[in-house]
Amino acid sequence: MPADQEGYDALVRTPGRLGALPDDLRTAHALRHTAPLERLCPPPPGAARDVDWAAVEEALSVPLPTDYRRLVETYGGGLFAGTLWLLEPGCPDPYYELVAQAQERLEILQDLWDAGEDRPRELLDPDVRLLPWAFDEGAGHFLYWLVRPGAAPEEWTVILNEGRGPLWEAAPVSCSRYLLDVVSGTSTSFYYSDLDELVDPEERTRFVPNADVLGGDPGSSGH
Repeated sequence: MPADQEGYDALVRTPGRLGALPDDLRTAHALRHTAPLERLCPPPPGAARDVDWAAVEEALSVPLPTDYRRLVETYGGGLFAGTLWLLEPGCPDPYYELVAQAQERLEILQDLWDAGEDRPRELLDPDVRLLPWAFDEGAGHFLYWLVRPGAAPEEWTVILNEGRGPLWEAAPVSCSRYLLDVVSGTSTSFYYSDLDELVDPEERTRFVPNADVLGGDPGSSGH
């Protein structure tokens, strides 16, 4: 991939309109990558979570993708492939909590843009919104959904903001597909295509829940 801004800014293709499908088919389509991920990277015992999604979505003023909700209900928050941290509603540490990070990242990005940093072309439309769902604690990258007006949550795609620079990389996939590609080693992302050089192969298919890293019950103050 060319090491220039245009090279990093992959074109986001618009997926098929899932909203036109019946509810059961739309749900099945949205969840088609979660089962392969669970087989490849099994959730640890006791990881399953109950979440008051209505309260979470009210706090965010937007519904959330079906596959993300399934990931949180199955795994909780925590670390995939030794590198990608799934944000979780209700985590008592705001750094790992979905709603808290949604507000914090908005303020951080707005400050950068006000200071003159260029927005990625995907955000030139003022009605497009960013919503964080995961981050790379080591490199500092943040992964967001591109929330477009009129697009169902299952149609949102992923965009990454690199942690130590101004570049962005968009991917026309769901969050569960993005995680599956990283865990399976099939990611074409500039940032994760050489993960074997950074992460022990045994760690790639291991999920580490918040409780194992942060201590206590990471969802005890959850919604």
